[in-house]
Amino acid sequence: MELPLIPHLFLSLMFLTGLCSPFNLDVRHPHLFPGPPEAEFGYSVLQHVGGGQRWMLVGAPWDGPSGDRRGDVYHCPVEGSHNAPCAKGHLGDYQLGNSSRPAVNMHLGMSLLETDGDGGFMACAPLWSRACGSSVFSSGICAHVDASFQPQGSLAPTAQRCPTYMDVVIVLDGSNSIYPWSEVQTFLQRLVGRLFIDPEQIQVGLIQYGESPIHEWSLGDFQTKEEVVRAARNLSRREGRETKTSQAVMVACTEGFSKFRGGRPEAARLLVVVTDGESHDGEELPVALKACEAERVTRYGIAVLGNYLRRQRDPSSFLREIRAIASDPDERFFFNVTDEAALTDIVDALGDQIFGLEGSHEENESSFGLEMSQIGFSTHRLKDGILFGMVGAYDWGGSVLLWLEEGYHLFPPRTALEDEFPSALQNHAAYLGYSVSSMLLRGGQRLFLSGAPRFRHRGKVIAFQLKKDGAMKVSQSLQGEQRIAAISMPQTLSYFGRSVDGRLDLDGDDLIDVAVGAQGAAVLLSSRPIVHLGPSLVVTPPAISVVQRDCMRRGQKAACLSAALCFQVTSRTSGHWDHRFYMQFTASLDEWTAGARAAFDGSGQRLSPRRLQLNVGNVTCEQLYFHVLDTSDYFRPVALTVTFALDNTTKPGPVLDEGSPTSIQKLVPFSKDCGPDNECVTDLVLQANMDIRGSRKDPFIVQGGQQKVLVSATLENRKENAYNTSLSLSFSRNLHLASFTPEKDRPMKVECTAPSPHAHLCSVGHPVFQTGAKVTFLLEFEFSCSSLLSQAFVRLTATSNSLERNGTLQDNTAQTSAYIQYEPHLFFSSESTLHRYEVHPYGTLPVGPGPEFKTTLRVQNLGCYVVSGLIISAFLPAVAHGGNYFLSLSQVIFNNASCTVQNLTEPPGPPVHPEELQHTSKLNGSNTQCQVVRCHLGRLAKGTEVSVGLLRLVHNEFFQRAKFKSLTVVSTFELGTEENSILLLTKASRWSESLLEVIQTRPVLISLWILTGSVLGGLLLLAFLVFCLWKLGFFARKKIPKEEKREEQLEQLMQNKV
Repeated sequence: MELPLIPHLFLSLMFLTGLCSPFNLDVRHPHLFPGPPEAEFGYSVLQHVGGGQRWMLVGAPWDGPSGDRRGDVYHCPVEGSHNAPCAKGHLGDYQLGNSSRPAVNMHLGMSLLETDGDGGFMACAPLWSRACGSSVFSSGICAHVDASFQPQGSLAPTAQRCPTYMDVVIVLDGSNSIYPWSEVQTFLQRLVGRLFIDPEQIQVGLIQYGESPIHEWSLGDFQTKEEVVRAARNLSRREGRETKTSQAVMVACTEGFSKFRGGRPEAARLLVVVTDGESHDGEELPVALKACEAERVTRYGIAVLGNYLRRQRDPSSFLREIRAIASDPDERFFFNVTDEAALTDIVDALGDQIFGLEGSHEENESSFGLEMSQIGFSTHRLKDGILFGMVGAYDWGGSVLLWLEEGYHLFPPRTALEDEFPSALQNHAAYLGYSVSSMLLRGGQRLFLSGAPRFRHRGKVIAFQLKKDGAMKVSQSLQGEQRIAAISMPQTLSYFGRSVDGRLDLDGDDLIDVAVGAQGAAVLLSSRPIVHLGPSLVVTPPAISVVQRDCMRRGQKAACLSAALCFQVTSRTSGHWDHRFYMQFTASLDEWTAGARAAFDGSGQRLSPRRLQLNVGNVTCEQLYFHVLDTSDYFRPVALTVTFALDNTTKPGPVLDEGSPTSIQKLVPFSKDCGPDNECVTDLVLQANMDIRGSRKDPFIVQGGQQKVLVSATLENRKENAYNTSLSLSFSRNLHLASFTPEKDRPMKVECTAPSPHAHLCSVGHPVFQTGAKVTFLLEFEFSCSSLLSQAFVRLTATSNSLERNGTLQDNTAQTSAYIQYEPHLFFSSESTLHRYEVHPYGTLPVGPGPEFKTTLRVQNLGCYVVSGLIISAFLPAVAHGGNYFLSLSQVIFNNASCTVQNLTEPPGPPVHPEELQHTSKLNGSNTQCQVVRCHLGRLAKGTEVSVGLLRLVHNEFFQRAKFKSLTVVSTFELGTEENSILLLTKASRWSESLLEVIQTRPVLISLWILTGSVLGGLLLLAFLVFCLWKLGFFARKKIPKEEKREEQLEQLMQNKV
């Protein structure tokens, strides 16, 4: 029964973790009704009066053995002994709906509902299911139970006819020409095996004919597939010499689908004709087909060509007749096979095209509408009907159904729920309909309530209206962000939101309260009044002076301000409740800004929490005092932010309206001293000079001792104040800023930052560069050792936040520069492994080429610059007159360089002739052709060196044939730079030489007599030495004592023998 409610209903179907204290329930003397816990005894309860007694009805939806949880309802007597047991109703054993047998796992008793005045009740089984083809649909059902606890009908408004609700009559040719009959039996068994035979799905009847049709079995004869398969296996052929197909079709369409034969008026009617020959009563076929059309019979024709092929007859007219029997189009309803054995080959095609149940739906079966609605999961009794929850509808997004006693029902289409439950979130399974209820508003309007506890894993409740066309209008929706803290509850809960009721005021404050059920507990949520806060914030003075300071804070001059914080309180909740309550607020200054510019008096940037008492209908104010010390950043206003919330720590109080603000912010700007128009027009003038000069033709030479550059810059303000004046400095990469010093006799606040290595940004006289102010800066730079450029420049730009006319902007930028060259500190040297070489005359030893020697050229970087673009040129004398080589280059050895050997040079005059060497003391580039080696050196860092090795070979034959005493071969080496190089080499570091002195020796003649006498004298001297040694006993052997003793013993023995 519905009672008037007000619309301020706040529900949350989130799982709670606690339980409030009971209100007016007697928890000391409970009346406990025990039951089997494995049957979920107690899942639902209903207070019931029937048969003159009072009962407690308890649902046990998991009652039954494992695998068959049909569920049941227990009736427990309230009167009499408290020990009286609850009696099981055995309602799960009854057949519900149109089913021929009890449903399994239907979970009867998940919800219980009182009916009007007849002493009965309604028990619902939301998982009551029916098989439809290969699918099982859990649409749910509710059973009407009378006062004697006997089912009296059922209510299943979402149950739908299966797509397989069909009556199939097979017309089979049993004449003599059909052979072999066993193949026909096999075809029938396989065809029947493809069908879903059940009183609620497919029924099969069979007519066999030859000369006359006979009903072998009718549609209502068999209830299961096994029975029909058995009948097909035992079917015998009737035989006959004629084939009266037209008569059989007429009998099938007029008698086979009749109620007498078990036909169902609402079932689809299918006729399958199987024959192997043209009929003998073909003239009657149009009349028979007309009767089939009148009975809405869809016909399939199967032509067996075995008899025609065996007798080699033309089957054209036979095929035309079977095509006429079959419905259009032929591609779907007409089949032909070569013989009886081939019938089994088309069974699968028949199953796929005719009885392909999985594809018979108009929409994709993976997207369920109401087939899985599970109606009866929750119920709510109305004056004129019942509100059902359907948690499984629309892909388990859920829905509701309004069943009216007038005989029709309403439910919203899927599109009506799109706004509250978007299709993009359907996979979240919101379970709308998990709990349902209703309420009446003051104007008599009825609102329905339904919970969706799994919506986005937080839960949601909607209050809505349903129109007769199924349209839904949602008045209010509440999501699960509203929570009850677990710390306030004495014990844990689960399945919070199983039931919801919001009809009465239970705490006497004229506000409707909400009761929420959970597993083993109930929670009463008291409604709280709603208030709206209108905050305001007024700052005095309205702006902060940049220049003036009117108070002292922390020993410094500051700008002091005050702010009036006021709250106007209103409420749209009537009733008897205390209109006085407390709120708590805190304030902050520049909360998200780096660096503190302002602070509260006696505090810092953040004010400690304060408590303020408010009263509905009144305005309450509080003064806040703060000051500003640092005005360096005056461009951004100071942000004063106040955040507030209701303080219900001491006692429960009101809550803020959903649209009520919880913070207020005031931006306090800075004021400028710019005259009555409050607009400053300034004229900044900037000049700069550099202490070095250098042009493109006459660059400045940076030598080892010159490492610094000085730039003098002057900034002047010739008009009104310039606020936030800044000086932007940029300079070339070959300079480093060593110092930036303002003029000492005119002190000015200057602060600089370096956003990049070659750029600086400086604030000048912040916050105000006043009228007539002038400041000079001295900038000291050092030349970079790693970056060498042909020009050094310094650029300065002055800007401010004040206005400057276009006509005066050209002098806001100053640039000074100079072209430069660098004089690196390099040491260029050469070193050779051969400095002097003696050549023997022709015809003397040794014979062959002369030695190979190496000349090493070395460049050392002794300065700080990183040098590149150096070139070594080696001029090596090699060829005399007539192309005669006296020295030749054999190999060039290099690293960190790239070397090439170029063409021979031509001397100023003719090359020297070998016969003229005695008149020449030097061989160089002036009288010989030189081999030239040019090497481009790589990058040469500070303190590193690079070397090039030249291997050369001395040609002995040239010097042996020439006539000279001594001459010097002079090799010349030059160190240079690439064209247009910024390097300038000194003369001392550019040249080096390598000298090779060649000396020719003369032969000395010796007489033969002198040679012979020398040999004889040597032989006589050797003989004299040998004679002297012999005389001295040098060649005599001295015996040892043991040998002498042995010889004496041997000599004595010989004498004794004699």
